[in-house]
Amino acid sequence: MVDIATRVWNHKWKIDPIVRSLIDTDFYKLLMCQSVFRNKPDTQVTFSLINRTKSVRLAELVDEGELREQLDHVRSLSLTRGESTWMRGNTFYGKRSMFSPEFMDWFEQLRLPPYHLEKRDGQYELTFEGSWPEVMLWEIPALSILMELRVRAVLGTMGRFELQILYARAMTKLWEKVEKLRPLQDLHVADFGTRRRHSFLWQDWAVQAMQEGLGDGFTGTSNCLIAKNRDLAAIGTNAHELPMVYSALAETDDALFQAPYDVLSDWHDEHDGNLRIILPDTYGTQGFLDNAPDWLAGWTGIRVDSGDPATGAERAINWWKSRDEDPREKLVIFSDGLDADKIVELHNQFLGRTRVSFGWGTMLTNDFKGLTPDDALAPFSMVCKAVSANGKPTVKLSDNPKKAMGPAEEIERYKRVFGVGDQVMTAAVMIGVIAIAYLFMLLAEPIIRLIGNSGAAIISRVMGMILASVAADAVLSAFLEIVRTGAL
Repeated sequence: MVDIATRVWNHKWKIDPIVRSLIDTDFYKLLMCQSVFRNKPDTQVTFSLINRTKSVRLAELVDEGELREQLDHVRSLSLTRGESTWMRGNTFYGKRSMFSPEFMDWFEQLRLPPYHLEKRDGQYELTFEGSWPEVMLWEIPALSILMELRVRAVLGTMGRFELQILYARAMTKLWEKVEKLRPLQDLHVADFGTRRRHSFLWQDWAVQAMQEGLGDGFTGTSNCLIAKNRDLAAIGTNAHELPMVYSALAETDDALFQAPYDVLSDWHDEHDGNLRIILPDTYGTQGFLDNAPDWLAGWTGIRVDSGDPATGAERAINWWKSRDEDPREKLVIFSDGLDADKIVELHNQFLGRTRVSFGWGTMLTNDFKGLTPDDALAPFSMVCKAVSANGKPTVKLSDNPKKAMGPAEEIERYKRVFGVGDQVMTAAVMIGVIAIAYLFMLLAEPIIRLIGNSGAAIISRVMGMILASVAADAVLSAFLEIVRTGAL
């Protein structure tokens, strides 16, 4: 086992490139890359790195020369013979030759395209432009590099014994989480922590700790290089990137509404079994499920990746029941903002009601919170997203309003097309009506004294006329919509 603290001290990381392989990436990126290579290879896409935690001023912490050195190193990488053999010959999700010969021939010749780097307001603006299958493979390396360079900047100020104590505390902290999870019956948890990891060495250590501590309860890792080196299952399906780009390419509102289902239709043609996992929240989970075609109900499961996880799981269970599917035979994968306590809570809440699994990310591979002065190693939120496709902006709404991204006018258009926000608005209006009604009930007696019985009768008739008008308007609007669309 690598002594990480000693390695950091002795070599100041010089022998450790941050990204050491093109498969030092998440498995879902490779699966999506093959799907894009097959279905939309000529689409021109721009990716942009976005630091959501503005208080972490990366351009003031991370040296630009070091950043360029690491990015240039990634551009020099190509698939090795051993990596190619692993991808071509390994069994993934029970299927051999998951990656087609055509895709592998292309991937073996790939070098990542150029990048564009600028500084602005204490942050790095890092963008990648080009054909979709090529530039999409920059996402995970770009995030890994910037996350780890921030870590290296902090660790470079620490002494040898400080480093030993730091890593001893971090290891203890992680092992306590493992011990908390160990008693859980029928646990299934995987490492999803590549994008925001502390470092490659730390992620590798965390995976080994999970292997030893949880045994069969640890199902694998999203990191392909670690999966290959440790003989583990590579875990992953698809991400928001696909519906975001498909939607940006849509020419009409009707095509936009259909785009998320087109994504899964293409996926349906390529994969089966446990790779048929729905990610419904790109433009609001409830609306997606309400309008989903019947064939999607037959898929294996769903991934809950934003909003309240318990609410998301309940929605999925109710949806399966409404489509005459048994939720106990379906798989729910929780993958957003997890820590050990939340995993225990969700596992106990849904065990026996559905098949429960967890994709554990940042708080597995980067939980150094509270271990340094000023919390200098606390994890922060950074993403690298497709921001345009063929010159058109992409949009993500999510079930968490804080995660919405895209131009304001496009966000409003997407909300209109997908009906996002309608339920929230309705709930707010209902609460307001109830509050006003309650207030008037409290004030009923003094109001009657003021206006008299005749005045009350007049107000009652006027209100009846208003309600009748609203009802008539609603019926007329519904009729006109039926005429326009031809559907009930």
